[in-house]
Amino acid sequence: MSLPLSAGNARVKEARKLSRRSVRTERRLFLADGPKAVEGALGVPGCVVEVFATPSAAEQYAGLLATATVTLVEDRALQALSDSVTPAGVVALCRFLDVPLADAVTGTPLVAIAADVRDPGNAGTVIRCADAAGAGGVVLAGDAVDLYNPKTVRASVGSAFHVPVAVERDPAAAVRAAQAAGLMVLAADMDGVSLFDSDEVLTQPTAWLLGNEAWGLPPELRELADHVVSIPIYGRAESLNLATAAAVCLYASARAHRVTR
Repeated sequence: MSLPLSAGNARVKEARKLSRRSVRTERRLFLADGPKAVEGALGVPGCVVEVFATPSAAEQYAGLLATATVTLVEDRALQALSDSVTPAGVVALCRFLDVPLADAVTGTPLVAIAADVRDPGNAGTVIRCADAAGAGGVVLAGDAVDLYNPKTVRASVGSAFHVPVAVERDPAAAVRAAQAAGLMVLAADMDGVSLFDSDEVLTQPTAWLLGNEAWGLPPELRELADHVVSIPIYGRAESLNLATAAAVCLYASARAHRVTR
């Protein structure tokens, strides 16, 4: 079902306010920009309120949007909703979908806990990596970037709609919840045992604890982990960035779990 351009342009003005985190939090609504994000959102029952689309994009993605309420808007109006350099022409208005902490760490052998991640691109990529590695949950803990930041959602490439994600202000509470759920918490840190000498540990149900992009894990949080594991650096690079480290750690666990099945 499509609404006419005149109605759509008027509705964009209200939707644009969701660019502010405070408004998103108050209304519990956010925008998912681009066909991958829209596809992911439409796969979650009750998530999508409506989809804004230009006439050309509505035609291009007719199959994707067949079951959605589509509000047609002019190109200029759509660009006002998107922070992408080259908007694809479709943006979904969505309801919040984060889950309680217990739901993100229970009933799965693999979880990612990202503590104090500040970069939306990193946060979204960690969610994407967790999804790809078969993790059953992600926790954005501490002073973290907003899950519903448009760049976070876009960087997840739809995975924010596939994997249960919890938002927990207290990183220590996230660690304790994972341990209470029977997960071994492995802190990824430079001063740990080599990841490639940790096969026995990796076969256990695991929650990977990942730190901030700039300063890593604070000592008090690292000490709560069951083990500290490091990724060896064989070349001259000082370190790996957060998203790359998350991918290496999550896939090491995924491989170990598949080998032991």
